[in-house]
Amino acid sequence: MRAVLSRRPLLLGVVATLLVGAAPAGAVTAPAAAAPATAAPATAGAPPTVTPDDIRFRHDRLRPGDPRSVGLLPGPVDRMRADLAAYLEPTPDHPEHPTYAGAVLLAAKDGVVVQHAAAGMAVRYAAVGPAPDRVGVELPADQQIATRPDTIFDLASVSKLFTTIVAMQQVERGRVDLDAPVARYVPEFAAGGKSGVTVRMLLTHTSGLPAFTPLWSSYPTPAERFAAALSTPVTAEPGTRYVYSDLGLISLGVLVERVTGRPLADLVRDGVTAPLGMVDTGYNPAPELRSRIAATEYQPYAGRGMVWGEVHDENAWSLGGVAGHAGVFSTAPDLARLCQALLNGGAYGGRRILRESTVRAMLVNYNAPLEAAYPESDRGLGFELNKHWYMMGLSSPVTFGHTGFTGTSIVIDPLSRSFVILLSNRVHPDRGWGSNNVARRAVARDLAEAMPVRPPSRQAWRADPRDAATVTLTAPLRRPARAATATFDLWYDTEPRFDHARFEVSTDGGQTWSTTPVVLRHGSRTWRGDGTVTGYGGRVWWRVTAALPDGATQLRWSSSTDGSGQGRGVYVDRVVVADRGGLLWHGEGADAARFVADGWSPART
Repeated sequence: MRAVLSRRPLLLGVVATLLVGAAPAGAVTAPAAAAPATAAPATAGAPPTVTPDDIRFRHDRLRPGDPRSVGLLPGPVDRMRADLAAYLEPTPDHPEHPTYAGAVLLAAKDGVVVQHAAAGMAVRYAAVGPAPDRVGVELPADQQIATRPDTIFDLASVSKLFTTIVAMQQVERGRVDLDAPVARYVPEFAAGGKSGVTVRMLLTHTSGLPAFTPLWSSYPTPAERFAAALSTPVTAEPGTRYVYSDLGLISLGVLVERVTGRPLADLVRDGVTAPLGMVDTGYNPAPELRSRIAATEYQPYAGRGMVWGEVHDENAWSLGGVAGHAGVFSTAPDLARLCQALLNGGAYGGRRILRESTVRAMLVNYNAPLEAAYPESDRGLGFELNKHWYMMGLSSPVTFGHTGFTGTSIVIDPLSRSFVILLSNRVHPDRGWGSNNVARRAVARDLAEAMPVRPPSRQAWRADPRDAATVTLTAPLRRPARAATATFDLWYDTEPRFDHARFEVSTDGGQTWSTTPVVLRHGSRTWRGDGTVTGYGGRVWWRVTAALPDGATQLRWSSSTDGSGQGRGVYVDRVVVADRGGLLWHGEGADAARFVADGWSPART
């Protein structure tokens, strides 16, 4: 089941539609080449974007270190630990219950682990009281178990990434063709209108399959449950809708077993966890590990009591604990090896699990044509892409990750060569206590905030990072303008479509405002805009020029945000306005103290 309980639409502000056609068996299609990501490529009239081919892979090894050694600010990195602990109690953004009983986070950049912390209890509750209050019944203090940095968590849907990787390994070996029908490998899958469903559609959740069906309670045996999953009919024309589907990944797990003749658990062990040295990762953990495992949910309706040491997902449990959609248990240190391997282009410690070209192909947004109708559809092969609702300021068109219903998530930003892992038991003792998205956002925001934005001058202005707000920075000109030009520096990174920065002009003393066309330049790159920007700004400073209307009396920069999910923000620096009569505004000189800031603050980084 998905970790996101509800979410309003999310669309990329800048969409480069990348369509990858059919490829021969064994070939992994990848996007066309582009300029280096650090150059913030933009063509005339087009905002900046970035593609998987812009990613530059390195071969970093994980090791502990100081944040400053990799250019991070220590304050926000330290704040990650405090934020992790804060959600052990009800908070203003999660007021009814604690967000989770316990959690572990691990953050790294350039291979340096800058934060690794544990908070709360891995095992705290014995049961849940009756509705409607659903109060947690705590274990005696001497039976509770504290969370450790190496606590083992049920990954829930993060397990889908392991299934994806072993499937892509079969693509590399020529055993699976992404654009072949699934029924070529699993003939019974053709039932229910699925003869045209391809392997790629399973990986991008565009197969037309429904999201979920209660296999565990509808069929008596694992064999019958697998058969029911494979025969489930589509509810939409394949390839025309995005529906996040557990059934699709269950089917993919069966497919890799059929083409290899080996169990999924063995494929994951031999293809992923053993090569990467992930010693605490796998399905159905041994009973002697139970004291290291975080408990999950009280499930009396399934005859299970408090689930502890077994997979939480009811369908995966009923399928024997091993399924394509759920079932993997792991630790933060183990997952760090996987994250670093992906940042390295598919290799870690001298062992390769995927080709670099395969990793790039997995980060193409194949669902771009569906975005208008399904704004939450941005996906590569298996991975979610550019999801500000939990990736926050680490988001970019090539940032990838996944969440898990039990309270787990990984976010990997290849542009900054960083990642953050959050593992929690947010369903302990009851899923009804709410999502842990607030904590996911907090730790991702903290890591992003640790990456300094250096202003061109001594000090820039930054829009305060508030949710559901519009904040303004106003410059009242010395006199009305005549054929004037404004220049300023702009750095922006916002949630596409939902958060905007605007450059506005008033000719009536601030009574009314209108946006003004601008030209943005960075090095040799130039693009033009209507005065409003949104989404990925290339993570560079743009020099902006605007011709002002005659009679302009005030300039204003406004930043507007929605209720949740933000990028790294909006910065303005070095504002100068002049006409033939001379200076009308000099933001670094005589007019520095005349800015009117409503929700903007000075920023040196």
